[in-house]
Amino acid sequence: MTKGAHASGDPSPYTATGVFLGIKAAVKHKFGQDNVEGLSVAVQGVGHVGYHLCKHLHEGGAKLLVSDINQDALDRVAQEFGAEIMDRDAIISADVDIFSPCALGAVINDDSIDHIKAKIIAGAANNQLARDDHGQALMDRGILYAPDYVINAGGIINVAAETRGAYDVDWVTAKVDRIYETLTVIFDRSVSEARPTNRIADELAEEIIEKARAAKA
Repeated sequence: MTKGAHASGDPSPYTATGVFLGIKAAVKHKFGQDNVEGLSVAVQGVGHVGYHLCKHLHEGGAKLLVSDINQDALDRVAQEFGAEIMDRDAIISADVDIFSPCALGAVINDDSIDHIKAKIIAGAANNQLARDDHGQALMDRGILYAPDYVINAGGIINVAAETRGAYDVDWVTAKVDRIYETLTVIFDRSVSEARPTNRIADELAEEIIEKARAAKA
């Protein structure tokens, strides 16, 4: 991959920014508020992306509960952001407003889904649903799910910018900012069509691909 003249080198801050914007979109849709002030967020995984996400959330006034296999990473977010450290096996069932998976995939599965107390699931991990039908199960329980490949797209957007020639941070920022709008559309369609957000996201992605193919034809 050829990088632009001023490539960022690390996509994780952009991934975290996109996830934070996605959380704000979910909060607006679910709770009707424009910020995360006073909300509790359980962040599973506080590595590169998780750390930057915790920073955004802390600065926004959220209460943080965190878990990770790396004690140094946990100690860092506890010290810098006042995060409460939780057991890795318990965090998914924490009594919080938002659960943010930022580590392993398939954390939403047959074993875990009935134990989730959060009203929003919005995080950076890939493949968060063990199966596609878990999206419907979350919807049936009144839990708003931000489809992973939409909310965590900031890093890919940044990588794409590094292949376009001279690196343009304004282009990246504008694209990442649109994650909020895209998720808002997905959430609204999910309600109006009474279908889970992951299905809506898949259909939107397919529509974009078809339009791109048609434009090249």
